[in-house]
Amino acid sequence: MISIRGLKKSYGDFEAVRGLDLEIPAGQVFGFLGPNGAGKTTTIKIMAGLLTPTRGSVLVGGIDVTREPLRAKAVTGFIPDTPFLFDRLTGSEFLRFMGRLYGMPAARAAAKADQYLGFFDLTQWADHLIESYSHGMRKRLVMAGALMHGPQVVIVDEPMVGLDPRGAHKVRKLFRELAGKGITIFLTTHELSTAQAVCDRIGIIHHGKLIALGSVAELAEAARSPGSHLEEVFLKLTLESEGEERVLFRDL
Repeated sequence: MISIRGLKKSYGDFEAVRGLDLEIPAGQVFGFLGPNGAGKTTTIKIMAGLLTPTRGSVLVGGIDVTREPLRAKAVTGFIPDTPFLFDRLTGSEFLRFMGRLYGMPAARAAAKADQYLGFFDLTQWADHLIESYSHGMRKRLVMAGALMHGPQVVIVDEPMVGLDPRGAHKVRKLFRELAGKGITIFLTTHELSTAQAVCDRIGIIHHGKLIALGSVAELAEAARSPGSHLEEVFLKLTLESEGEERVLFRDL
């Protein structure tokens, strides 16, 4: 469902992403982890069609994101880390507007808006202006908007930021339910407990390069720490990679 081949993104002499290759099938929850500045956000912005790669390609459902951006976006839902919303719309108006952007008939858009407002516990706020929403409410509304059109792929940047424990539990359950319906979830997070709880596979990126790929158990084996929690595995793999980078730059 997602195919990333030889992906590179440079800003002048700085390479943010350095030859990324990934294949993610339909119905998988994939966690994309890495330290700050590792290249995660650059990668997902390219996947969402917000940045153009320097080299390489991203295919979503067989559609090249760069060559056919509108077709790719039609099958993709994007949930950014920081919600960008129209504050002078109500929650209901925003979701109906999102539905209409994706070509949904007005009646269906209204019905889906009501459905997602209910699911995300926003019904009582449906007719309130978004400017009055808390950060957590805005995050839930953005998630609802990204799901309105029934995307095949959902790209999520830091899904749990701003959510209370009840909301976070509901979102984790939702991701697993969507995956069960064949929808691919690509998420980045610094909350490693979330990744361990919901992800089928995990990729770790560091200094723009993929340094590890597999299930939590497979990553633990690669880190020579079988049975360890993902946090311990992540720290060990990224520290080892950091050491390799230091050797590389020293040799240069």
